Amino acid sequence: MASSSLVRIAVVGDISENFNSIQILSGDFGEENVPLVQSVAALTFPKAVILGNHDAWFTLDFPRKQKQNGVQMQLDILGDEHVGYQRMDFPSLKLSIVGGRPFSNGGDRLFRKNLLVQRYGVHDMDASAGSICRAAHGTPEDHVAIILAHNGPTGLGSQAEDICGKDWVDEAGDHGDPDLEQAIRQLKETTKLSVPLVVFGHMHKELQRGKGNRKMVVQDGDNQTVYVNGAIVPRVKEAKERGAAESESGGTTRAFTLVEILDGKIKKIAEIWVHVNGSRAKIVEENTLFEDVTLI
Repeated sequence: MASSSLVRIAVVGDISENFNSIQILSGDFGEENVPLVQSVAALTFPKAVILGNHDAWFTLDFPRKQKQNGVQMQLDILGDEHVGYQRMDFPSLKLSIVGGRPFSNGGDRLFRKNLLVQRYGVHDMDASAGSICRAAHGTPEDHVAIILAHNGPTGLGSQAEDICGKDWVDEAGDHGDPDLEQAIRQLKETTKLSVPLVVFGHMHKELQRGKGNRKMVVQDGDNQTVYVNGAIVPRVKEAKERGAAESESGGTTRAFTLVEILDGKIKKIAEIWVHVNGSRAKIVEENTLFEDVTLI
């Protein structure tokens, strides 16, 4: 927190087994990569995490006789920092993180339904939307809420390049989560809760079949909420791949999506590339994705 009213949040989506210090993680650490999740849990700064579809890659259910499996171990390690269907409050920041549906694979079907039924009692999309809403209820009145999900909601476009658009089929289509759209709509219609930001990943920035890049930030029609996709994949590259200066050769460059919130409103969102070489770190590229000029 840079001041009493400015909050900066670093977002990473779809780590895919490449990780370093961040604050909000939207899942897909790797195929049930328990050691990596242990590294995340060991970080000492405030953070919120939601598991993605790759984090339930092998585990189909929670059998009674098998006390431990990859998913259960990840959930046990993360504890309350896994925000699936629950809320984390940060009173000093006047901010709350509300979790969406864990293990999402996008689209209109529940992925790993047995896991959702056994752990959360969620049998269908309506029940999932209700669970998200219940997690948001009770948010302190002076807090803004950030929704953290693995995949984004439906309703944000159906072109291949849209923030949740299908890029692997010629006819494209909307691959968002209908339960997340339903929950956000219900919260806006039935509560006074401020939801300025929805953060997710899953749908990679670089489109398949050489179609270019995905839209990673969109704002809704009433300008109340900004949707951010943090799935820059791969997010860790050799420095030479990013065209680093000779003085910055060696090491790696690593991507983050940086969000600035001023007095409960989204001020700026930028894609940041940081050059890391040993103990040295330096920002080498910054691309502004969204900026509210009224807050400058």
